[in-house]
Amino acid sequence: MQEWAPDRRIERMKKLRVGILFGGRSGEHEVSLLSAASVLEAIDKSKYEVVPIGITKEGRWVTALHAENLLRGKSSEENVRASHLRAGDPQATTTAAVLAAGDGIIVPPMPAAESLVPFESTAPAPPGAEAVQVDIIFPVLHGTFGEDGTIQGLLELADIAYVGAGVLGSAAGMDKDVMKRLFADAGLPLVRHATVLRREWQDNASKICKLIESKLKYPVFVKPANLGSSVGISKARTKKELGPAIYEAAKFDRKIVIEQGVGGAKQKAREIECSVLGNDRPQASVPGEIVPIKEFYDYAAKYLDEGSELIIPAKLTKPETKKVQELAMRAFQAVDCAGLARVDFLMDPKTRKLFVNEINTMPGFTAISMYPKLWAATGLSYSDLIDRLIQLGVERHQDKKKNQYSR
Repeated sequence: MQEWAPDRRIERMKKLRVGILFGGRSGEHEVSLLSAASVLEAIDKSKYEVVPIGITKEGRWVTALHAENLLRGKSSEENVRASHLRAGDPQATTTAAVLAAGDGIIVPPMPAAESLVPFESTAPAPPGAEAVQVDIIFPVLHGTFGEDGTIQGLLELADIAYVGAGVLGSAAGMDKDVMKRLFADAGLPLVRHATVLRREWQDNASKICKLIESKLKYPVFVKPANLGSSVGISKARTKKELGPAIYEAAKFDRKIVIEQGVGGAKQKAREIECSVLGNDRPQASVPGEIVPIKEFYDYAAKYLDEGSELIIPAKLTKPETKKVQELAMRAFQAVDCAGLARVDFLMDPKTRKLFVNEINTMPGFTAISMYPKLWAATGLSYSDLIDRLIQLGVERHQDKKKNQYSR
């Protein structure tokens, strides 16, 4: 990786005011709290003024002073505990406290002098709280309503700079069906798969099972098309397991993606991941490998159960490493991504053939998550990574300012 140095032009500018947006209505709400807590702790306070902004599970936008201790770097028993928490115990994080008690705000869907204007309040507003001024939003939101283009569209309407992929890249990266269509168009290697609609399954489950079995061989993985963190994903080894797996996935989305498994009963597919960073000229990190404690890397293996092994760098040959990095950058560009993404691969244990599995446009972002760990192994620290992402968000917003919208 080419050595990165902070943009001194930005350093000479005014201190940027960064809104850290976290929480949200998705099933990955708790994961977002942990990611945001890590960002709030590591961001360079000498360079940025930080405003924590939370979205409750009910969708209410709130901001409060409960994160002050974390922002000032004060240590407490709670903060020490939070640094070691997994998603199964989110209520002890400082970010959870922001959601529990705060003043309601909402982003206006129009340019408004780079500010978030109060819409509702459940507590007396402090002096000067008529609007929350921000230069850029860092949306540490995972899953539905966070990385699917919805929040990005709102920020575009408000003309506020933000970190990460835009509306198209976020939406395409979130929808596994559309994502695979774009990957296929870009010539990327994919596993055999099929997509069915919830309505089709409800109308004629038997017909759908026959259709899937005509295209794929067991075992198969059944996934909601629009969700992350392995929520709603099941492995079906037989027809008896296929129905319950589709039923589970259909709870979370109207589209269900079924993928043929890679490897066999004795040799599971290797799970390789690669982090990508950049805008029009992305760069790829060293690849890493996950050896799940469970049969596959599901939600519990990621966030609740200890024991899954992260191998960084992955044990690959130099040509294989180069191939992973090349495919990761091509996948990034195929969905018109920006800022950051983690690209996940499956490797056949016998043939060592690589398959692009999916792209995650807002991957887990705690200090111990795979995305920042891969960049740390590549030579970019967690704090510098945050700095670089903010810079990329500013650059992308400045580039968009060159567009004209009327003749």
